Amino acid sequence: MESPIPFFFYSSLALSLFLPFSSSQIMQGFISLDCGGTESFTDEIGLEWTPDNKVNYGETSTISVANETRKQYTTLRHFPADSRKYCYTLDVVSRTRYLLRASFLYGNFDTNNFYPKFDISVGATHWSTIVISDANSIETRELIFLASSSTVSVCLSNATTGQPFISTLELRQFNGSIYFTQYEQQFYLSVSARINFGAESDAPIRYPDDPFDRIWESDSVKKANYLVDVAAGTEKISTNLPIFVNSEMPPMKVMQTAVVGTAGSLTYRLNLEGFPGNAWAVTYFAEIEDLRPNESRKFRLVLPGQAELSKAIVNIEENALGKYRLYEPGYTNLTLPFVLSFKFGKTSDSSKGPLVNAMEINKYLEKNEGSPDVAAISGVLSRYSSANWTQEGGDPCLPVPWSWVRCSSDPQPSIISISLSGKNLTGNIPSDITKLVGLVELWLDGNMLTGPIPDFTGCTDLKIIHLENNQFTGVLPDSLANLPSLRELYVQNNMLSGTVPSNLLSKDLVFNYSGNINLHRGSKIKSHMYIIIGSAVGASVLLLATVISCLVIHKGKRRYYEKDHIVSVPTQRPASWKSDDPAEAAHCFSLAEIESATNNFEKRIGSGGFGIVYYGKLKEGKEIAVKVLRNNSYQGKREFSNEVTLLSRIHHRNLVQLLGYCREEENSILVYEFMHNGTLKEHLYGSLENGRSINWIKRLEIAEDAAKGIEYLHTGCNPVVIHRDLKSSNILLDRQMKAKVSDFGLSKLAVDGVSHVSSIVRGTVGYLDPEYYISQQLTDKSDVYSFGVILLELISGQEAISNESFGLHCRNIVQWAKLHIECGDIQGIIDPLLGNKYDLQSMWKIAEKALMCVQPHGDMRPSISEVLKEIQDAISIEREAESLREGNSDEASRNSFHSSMNIGSMDLGRAESFLSIDESVAQPTAR
Repeated sequence: MESPIPFFFYSSLALSLFLPFSSSQIMQGFISLDCGGTESFTDEIGLEWTPDNKVNYGETSTISVANETRKQYTTLRHFPADSRKYCYTLDVVSRTRYLLRASFLYGNFDTNNFYPKFDISVGATHWSTIVISDANSIETRELIFLASSSTVSVCLSNATTGQPFISTLELRQFNGSIYFTQYEQQFYLSVSARINFGAESDAPIRYPDDPFDRIWESDSVKKANYLVDVAAGTEKISTNLPIFVNSEMPPMKVMQTAVVGTAGSLTYRLNLEGFPGNAWAVTYFAEIEDLRPNESRKFRLVLPGQAELSKAIVNIEENALGKYRLYEPGYTNLTLPFVLSFKFGKTSDSSKGPLVNAMEINKYLEKNEGSPDVAAISGVLSRYSSANWTQEGGDPCLPVPWSWVRCSSDPQPSIISISLSGKNLTGNIPSDITKLVGLVELWLDGNMLTGPIPDFTGCTDLKIIHLENNQFTGVLPDSLANLPSLRELYVQNNMLSGTVPSNLLSKDLVFNYSGNINLHRGSKIKSHMYIIIGSAVGASVLLLATVISCLVIHKGKRRYYEKDHIVSVPTQRPASWKSDDPAEAAHCFSLAEIESATNNFEKRIGSGGFGIVYYGKLKEGKEIAVKVLRNNSYQGKREFSNEVTLLSRIHHRNLVQLLGYCREEENSILVYEFMHNGTLKEHLYGSLENGRSINWIKRLEIAEDAAKGIEYLHTGCNPVVIHRDLKSSNILLDRQMKAKVSDFGLSKLAVDGVSHVSSIVRGTVGYLDPEYYISQQLTDKSDVYSFGVILLELISGQEAISNESFGLHCRNIVQWAKLHIECGDIQGIIDPLLGNKYDLQSMWKIAEKALMCVQPHGDMRPSISEVLKEIQDAISIEREAESLREGNSDEASRNSFHSSMNIGSMDLGRAESFLSIDESVAQPTAR
């Protein structure tokens, strides 16, 4: 007999913290930290909260947020915006599953209204990037994990904007096999959605109704693009009768409510942050209506592009073996998109529409096992456990290395440098250091270390060893000469004795052993120019040798670092602004050269408020665009000088290159590289001679190019450059359709240490930041607003301003697009010229990021770097989808995996790659 198929739908100073908790919390397996709090308390639902006041790092702040009265959200702890990580380390029981929850309520604690963005990690695994977009809203992250040791570290790091902070940190212990997956050794479950359908209020259901304190969100809470596209006829139902569920499933209160599709269907659209990816997904059903004997409820799931999932029929009473009993079909391994549209539809022989009580979706988050050097470095820490520098929590390398180590860039990085100069270290060098086989640099100088120098033979990559100014005794080990990579050895000013090994003296390295009165150089050894000889030489010779060696060391270090990239260097030279004279950096063309190149300004290729643009070709054959400014007023001359000054000093592949200028006979002329494919505006809605059009992925690539150019202006130049006139006509396309940002006549330089530039409002209507227009205070977020408008143009093919295209109530693209997107109707704004050749997920990603860009207040907008990342994610999604549309799915088929279910399994999806634990089961890959 064939079993029915269940379905999900068918389904750096980092410091650690060890805190004591009450016996009742330990019995419950609950830890509730009130970050920044000062006293323990029991909240209104019976949870016991403990302050983190044992922490001796970071600072605490008290905040007040309207409509938020819970005590745990009146305080927070914040940390410096530096390159270090700050960790809480919590005690857990190994081989036990837990729910970890962190929450963040900004509340403008720093009085800057500068919304923070930072990372949170669990051990060596990056968990999530926290992006605050509203000072009064709580951001929450939840993770389900199987503890593999007796502690778990939660770390904050990498502040992009503002300061990292945390409001609460909670740990909830599960019982038995709840949330067991066969992948839990390699993956965490990051909670994406936990929904209580048919909820009677906006309030979530949690402890004590849920003994594990899971938070079941009400389906009536309105979030942007979350549970929208609700079908007509969707109604809530509930019951007071008991429902049979076991202790691990949704609490009875969740299962006592549901939604039904009285018109025959239930449809929703759900945004899954962090997807596409692989998921654990379960839908919970219980029949809570009393059906008459002649009534039935049968339905199936309909998912776009997943025909196989629409075959099986769900009959709740039959599957659950009776009414008022839980039925929970689901997958433990399923590929889900960013925008999940789903529908439950009744079958033709069913008298009642579909019913859904609850749903859980968790994303597989691939664990990073961290550095292989953890055991060795732990031995070093235990030796000096009372020192401040040993209190850094989490993994030594990931996601941010400890302040005194540097690590390789491998997926599982090894420690390549230890820097413990002047840390008051005593005793022998810990033997565990010699087990760090990837070590390249060792800096232990300026301490009080004693005993012999150990054998570093196992550290074959060691290049630099600094042991000077300690109290080492014994001989200088001959094994040091056997280190194949050794280039610098400093052991001066110790208590070493004996003879310097001859093979060290003949080795090509910077070597200083002076100040060891009992250490002598052997005879008949040919001196090398890099060797600094010891105490036997006279004072004048030593001084000369020291001076020479300093020069050699400086030169040698520079060569070594540049060659092997141990220290990263900027890939782009920051712009410097030293003069307003354009002649200082830009090439000056004569008017005769310009006239010759343009054949007396014969071919006109563009025009605007600035003047006219002509085509030209220099004598060496290089094609140029010549912009002749028509405005010779003071303002026009200032814009001319501004553009020459800026573009002669900034260079980026996504900025139009200024070749030179001409200021002769009252002419103000700019000479640029020629961009063969004109402006983005022409390709979106201008008249093109050849009727060209650009598809969605090309539009995304153009957006990516432009965003890279703007990102360079905002982050790669010092001071920051604010373009001030971004628009589709100022994005030019070269012969390969690569985009470059142009027209810097209105650009402004930010002032170091100042959040904005006071400026007379300039720009183009439709692209102009409304906050800048009102306040006359220009920031880089003004460029972000304009770029958001460009993104909406790319989606819709509509101009920024129109009296005809947007209906009676809208004149601009922002108002029009916002109305459609917030109602879930993205199809209403997509350019018809795109046809069906796009992936809806990538389209939604860009639409929602565009809406964030055009928020009315600048501090609510993302940085251009965040926008760029979202565009790149959308491109990845679109390339996958494009490959499938073209039928190139062989690779996807090879990488398909099985979705394990309650009964049986199904081959369901694609993965970019997969891990192999068991050859019989293809594993999920977190993307």
